[in-house]
Amino acid sequence: MNLLSTNIYKSLMGAAIAVASMTGMAGCGAINDDLPPCPEGVNLRFVFDYNMEFANAFPSQVDCLTLLVYDQNGNYITTRTETSSVLADENWRMTLDLPAGQTYHFVAYGGMECEKSTFHFVNTPSAGSTLTQLGVDMNANCIDADPGVELHPLFFGDLDLTVPEGALDYTAGTVYMMRDTNTIRILLQNVDGTPCLASDFSFTITDNNTSLAYNNDVIPTAAGNTYFPYATGEVSAGTTEEDEDAVLAYAEFSTSRLIDGSGARLTVIDNLTGSNVLSIPLVNYLLLLRSQQFSKMGRQEFLDREHRWNVILFLGNGRWIDTRIVINDWIVRINNADL
Repeated sequence: MNLLSTNIYKSLMGAAIAVASMTGMAGCGAINDDLPPCPEGVNLRFVFDYNMEFANAFPSQVDCLTLLVYDQNGNYITTRTETSSVLADENWRMTLDLPAGQTYHFVAYGGMECEKSTFHFVNTPSAGSTLTQLGVDMNANCIDADPGVELHPLFFGDLDLTVPEGALDYTAGTVYMMRDTNTIRILLQNVDGTPCLASDFSFTITDNNTSLAYNNDVIPTAAGNTYFPYATGEVSAGTTEEDEDAVLAYAEFSTSRLIDGSGARLTVIDNLTGSNVLSIPLVNYLLLLRSQQFSKMGRQEFLDREHRWNVILFLGNGRWIDTRIVINDWIVRINNADL
């Protein structure tokens, strides 16, 4: 190829690159007004890996989603909901058109739009409302209900995200969520092997956690609340060394978010005598498990990551033997029962 041919080739290549570049820009309206503008907004992924498995369980556990959008000053903009089967798709994303050049605050709730939801917005977010006015309460028919109610799972997450000027596509972001509802299963076992019947006992958990603020903090109420078990009965643990069938009484509770230092209390009463079998600071005892396997994890983080609790309490002569407790299959030796 001679010098003239080389120069012609370079000129043609340069022109082709320039045209391709202009064509790409024109593809979202930067040059050609007849084409649609570039997408402005966000493309959001939702993840629930704030659990003891450290794995994303959002597709399997969240069955309805509410997303609230606020501007950087906390002023309400809009709400998006999703209740379809797309939530079970790991690759699903929620896309929202929003003006570029602004920072947005997103608040996500899982479980609010479901038919069996057991929480509601204190004030339905609408035009003119602000972020700090946002909050959720447990439904009135669930508070102090006897028998108790199995709460529909509630999840919370938030995210600040800026949509930059000149972006050629939606801005990607991830909303990390946590679970606010817990299942607590209490089992009573007689150390002498005699059957333990649920009908012989009354179980309650007292707490103050039915109201949650815009940032998911628990807002104490004046009266507090009492949880009653939504299921009770007996289970068999197999035969003992004396060939007796070990029968345990159980009571299963569903509660809102557990807070370190809240004063939540588990009480078991002997129905025959009316006396207390036990009355213990529940959260402190649940945290005993953290000291063995998860000592480097913060106390509140541990309470928030775990949401299934199985507690076995051992009785002797109708009283709790307060030197040993089993929590989630871990045997805890108690040195200071009151913590």
